[in-house]
Amino acid sequence: MSENVFEDAFNRVKSIGKSAKVSPEIIDGLMHPKAIMTASLPVRMDDGSTKYFTGIRCQYNNVLGPTKGGIRYHPDVTLEEVQALALWMTIKCAVVGLPYGGGKGGIIVDPKELSPMELERLSRAYVRAMADFIGPQNDIPAPDVYTNARIMGWMADEFEAIKRVKAPGVITGKPVRLGGSLGRDDATGRGAYLCILELAKKQKLAPEKTTVAIQGFGNGGYHVARLLQNEGYKIVAISDSKGAIYRKAGFDVDSIYKEKQKSKELKAVYCDHSVCELVEHETISNSELLELDVDILIPAALEGVITKENAKNIQAKYIVEVANGPVESDADQILDDKGIIIIPDVLANAGGVTVSYFEWAQNRQGFAWTLEKVHERLGHIMRSAFDDVWNLAEKEKRSLRDAAYTRAIRRIGEAIEAHGTRDYFNS
Repeated sequence: MSENVFEDAFNRVKSIGKSAKVSPEIIDGLMHPKAIMTASLPVRMDDGSTKYFTGIRCQYNNVLGPTKGGIRYHPDVTLEEVQALALWMTIKCAVVGLPYGGGKGGIIVDPKELSPMELERLSRAYVRAMADFIGPQNDIPAPDVYTNARIMGWMADEFEAIKRVKAPGVITGKPVRLGGSLGRDDATGRGAYLCILELAKKQKLAPEKTTVAIQGFGNGGYHVARLLQNEGYKIVAISDSKGAIYRKAGFDVDSIYKEKQKSKELKAVYCDHSVCELVEHETISNSELLELDVDILIPAALEGVITKENAKNIQAKYIVEVANGPVESDADQILDDKGIIIIPDVLANAGGVTVSYFEWAQNRQGFAWTLEKVHERLGHIMRSAFDDVWNLAEKEKRSLRDAAYTRAIRRIGEAIEAHGTRDYFNS
């Protein structure tokens, strides 16, 4: 990760915006977050003591609609990281055409050190601090790293208790019985999977001959692995925060996931019903996984894992960014020069926010959609966005990342110009 991830994100937008011939006034507007809230969150611990945690929420840009973005629980959360993630979310929503701006939040905490009751108290404390900052018409949080549907349910419940209203649209990614949407659980991975299917059509990839390595086996990493394997792709490497496993013949993804849920460890296993057996494999590091000779590399963990230092060692033909910002901006040119095609995060992982939008829309309508309808509409949005970005890249001789950012910045620019810019007022 770069020393200042926000500066990295900032420079990427500035550079691409300039090459896309977007008005400097519009680019300058994207350099300034709309509002940031930081709060100390007092939490009563199980032993009776009180600990204080820092909570952050950034509403980056709301030109296209209310701000939208996840809340992550991680010891390395920083203000700069939250701002960068909120900027990326602004771009992401514009890429796929959602009526949202970008936001993001986080708490500086290692959630693995908290009991379930401490985790609930922390989640509710965050909402108490942010209750006047978030809202279904203003800023809508969602799950992110180390947060899930249950935590979103606690947060929505706390907001409703404070406001004394039923407001399911304040949070997305909730449990289905609390107003969540069917299809939200695998939406991020499914969105990336849909992008890979479109890429395969463009590049004439045969699934059974295509090898895939996935760094990160959380929600996004698992579901894209599962869906790709069901399609016939060979998943040869998987990792979590502790390390990676590699097997040239490939793995059974569901067996590994089942064992990880049971033992909390990543093990190379094959399960037949309740009986799981170890299979032959190599144990490698996360950095070694990134440098494997595979067709598709999927970074699905945290940002900044591919840098100018290791970019020259990347052997994959395609990179699909399920994580936010896994490739630093100064590594992009190195990868482009090597002929590696990157499906950028602002397109590849947009499935999550898209189905969050569906959940918000259902909450506002008071009508639940079927899973088939969710998958159909997600497929339409992801395929349409992918084709638009691909065609723009070909037309203007740009990388897919440059094309995605160009598409987003121009959309945001059109909204800003509708209010009037310097050119209008000086005409």
